[in-house]
Amino acid sequence: MATHWFSPPVYVKTDRLGVTYGCNNVEGAAEELMKWTERGPKWNLAVQACSDAFEGRVSPNDVRKAFEEAAEEEGMLFLD
Repeated sequence: MATHWFSPPVYVKTDRLGVTYGCNNVEGAAEELMKWTERGPKWNLAVQACSDAFEGRVSPNDVRKAFEEAAEEEGMLFLD
């Protein structure tokens, strides 16, 4: 399966203190979303966007936007 890349990366906090993850593809976004314990409405939209991207219904950049919004909603977005 091909990786669905997007740019620029979305930087999110991880479960390791002081470590961030620069997510730049749909597969990575889906994996990170599954790790989060808080799952609000934007989380659900981001998961659906990932699924839709795997089926070719939305672009990787659509996933990037949804992932970033979910990360912000859940307090996972890393802002320097």
